Amino acid sequence: MKKILLLLLVVLIAGCGPQTTDQSKEKKKEQSENTDTVHSEKESPEEDENDEGSGSHDEEKDSEEDPAAEDQTVQYTVHPANWTLKTEMETDSEKKTVLLTIDDAPDQHALEMAKKLKDLNVPAIFFVNGHFMDTEKEKEVVKEIYDLGFEIGNHTMSHSNLSKLSEEKQRVEIVQLSEEIESVTGEAPAFFRAPFGVNTDFSKELMKEQEMIFMNWTYGYDWEKEYQTSSSIADIMVNTPLLTDGAILLMHDRTWTNEALVEIVKGLRAKGYSFVNPDQIITGK
Repeated sequence: MKKILLLLLVVLIAGCGPQTTDQSKEKKKEQSENTDTVHSEKESPEEDENDEGSGSHDEEKDSEEDPAAEDQTVQYTVHPANWTLKTEMETDSEKKTVLLTIDDAPDQHALEMAKKLKDLNVPAIFFVNGHFMDTEKEKEVVKEIYDLGFEIGNHTMSHSNLSKLSEEKQRVEIVQLSEEIESVTGEAPAFFRAPFGVNTDFSKELMKEQEMIFMNWTYGYDWEKEYQTSSSIADIMVNTPLLTDGAILLMHDRTWTNEALVEIVKGLRAKGYSFVNPDQIITGK
């Protein structure tokens, strides 16, 4: 009887031993899997949040990008032969660009024009006249245009025809204004535009000395009587046969041009043109 009981006890121990070990292993495995699951669930929301944040940022960025935005890495030079911008860098052959410039600032509408262009994400050069920034209020306007991110160019102190001035007076017309612009904005102008587009041998040499680029224009119309309405100037600025890749567009601080400015930008974009940032133009600085 004792032998039978002993035999039964051995069988029970043998049967329970492996089962307990397997259960222990299974339990550890289950605990390990549960731990991994908890860890994964803990990290997933953070990863999803990061991914969602990144995606949201990209979508927001894309929504702000101009479909015809200019490649900011491309550099241009001004070609006096036809007063256009040229680049030696390889670019998309189907991509077309223009540069916007506005003269006689800040007479009446320059700040409003700058704000419109800012809203449209369009760069430009505002060429200022000394007699339009000879009061503190006018200087504040120039500073505000500059602070909006626009280039301030030199258009002489009094808008005189340089060919009718002595070399000494030409120097005063140009250098004095550059000094005043720098005192207002903290930056000396990189671009010069002679009144009426009339440059002299002396002014060209002075540009080298001052490390500025003299810049005329490919076309402009808003001083002509037939284009002194918002509809007529908007139409000709977009549909002129002179519109070409690299064109430098001349406009002025005038009522009809201010009223047409948004339409002009939209019209150019509709034709596939993007806008060159003045920072992309190689200067002597």
